[in-house]
Amino acid sequence: MAEKKLMKGNEAFALAAINAGCRFYFGYPITPQNEVPEFMSREMANYGGSFIQAESELAAINMAYGAASAGGRVLITSSSPGIALMQEGFSFFCSTQTPLVAINVSRGGPGVGSIQPSQADYEQVTRGGGNGDYHTIVYAPASVQEAVDMIGKAFEVAEEYRNPVIICADGILGQMMEPVVIPPAVEPIKEEDMEKYRPWALTGHKNRRERNSHKSVWLQQENLEKYLHEYWPKYEKAEKELPEWENINVKDAEVVLVAYGSTARVALEAVEILKKEGINAGLIRLKTLWPFPKEAFKEIGPKTKHVVCTELSMGQMMKDVECVLQGKYPVSLVNRVGGMLLDPIDAAERTKKILEVK
Repeated sequence: MAEKKLMKGNEAFALAAINAGCRFYFGYPITPQNEVPEFMSREMANYGGSFIQAESELAAINMAYGAASAGGRVLITSSSPGIALMQEGFSFFCSTQTPLVAINVSRGGPGVGSIQPSQADYEQVTRGGGNGDYHTIVYAPASVQEAVDMIGKAFEVAEEYRNPVIICADGILGQMMEPVVIPPAVEPIKEEDMEKYRPWALTGHKNRRERNSHKSVWLQQENLEKYLHEYWPKYEKAEKELPEWENINVKDAEVVLVAYGSTARVALEAVEILKKEGINAGLIRLKTLWPFPKEAFKEIGPKTKHVVCTELSMGQMMKDVECVLQGKYPVSLVNRVGGMLLDPIDAAERTKKILEVK
C-alpha cells in the first residue's frame, strides 16, 4: 500500500505535477497559492526541471507558451486576478493547439477582492476571457487527494486534446492539510523521442522531417474558418467523453443539492443534516465544470420538488444548472460570497426554508 503523507494542498499540487512529468514551471506570487512557486523554486532543479519567477502573470503565460510549444510538460499556477491576466494567453494556447496545465487557487473578487476562498471564477474558467471560439477543459477537485489525482490526469488530457486544462481549486484546498498519496513518478519524454510522441512540437527539424510552425494569425478569413472547423470536433468529442460527476441519493430525493469543489463537502454534510430531520436529500457533485456533466441531472426523479445550487458565488454555476434542467424543476441558490464560507447547518436551514416557501 502506498504511503500517505500529510501535505499542504499547494505543495501537494506542485509535487503531483513534478511526478506527472512536469519539468517547466512559470509563475508569479499571489495569495493563496504562493506555496506552489515556493515549492517549485526549491525542488524543480532537483528533478532536472526549470523554474522561473516571471515579472508578471502576463510574462508567465507567455513563457509557458514557449516551453509548451517545444513539447515540454508545463505547469502554471495563480489565483483569480492573475488568471484573469492570463486569458489572452489561454486563447493563444487554444489557437495553436498547445497543451498546458494551469491551477487556479481561486479567491474572492471581483478585482483584487480578498485573499479568502471563493468560487466566483466559475464563468472565467468555463467561458474564458480570451477572444475567439475555444474552450478550456476544467476539473474541480473536492479534496487535496482528488486534486493530486486530477493533476496527473490533466497532463494526459491536455496532450490528448492539445488544449489547456485548468484545475479549478480554491483557497481552502490550497491552504488545508490532508493525508495524500502521491502517484508514482512518470518519466518525461526524452528529446530524441519527442518526434514520436509529440510530433507537433517545435524541436527543430534537423533535416529529419518537415518544419513545424505554430501560428495564431490568419489573414485570409476563409483559412481561419477552415482551421476552426478542423479542430472544433475535438471539443464535441470532449463533451461526450470527459464529463465526470458523483451522484449521491439523487433518484428518490425530495431536494437535490448541486455543488463542486470544497463546497461540495459542505453540501454533503448539509444533505446528511436534512436526512436526519426527515427530508430525503441528494447531491450532484460536479467533477468537471467544462465539459458540464449534463447526464448527471437525468437521474433526478419525479419525487424531487426542488434543486438547490450551493456555491461561493452569486449563482454562476446555477445558470448552467437551469439551462440543463430546462424548467423541469425549480432551482434556487444557497450561497456566500466575498470570501465568506458556507456552513453546513446554515445551508441545511436555508434549504428547508426554500422547500417551505416553494
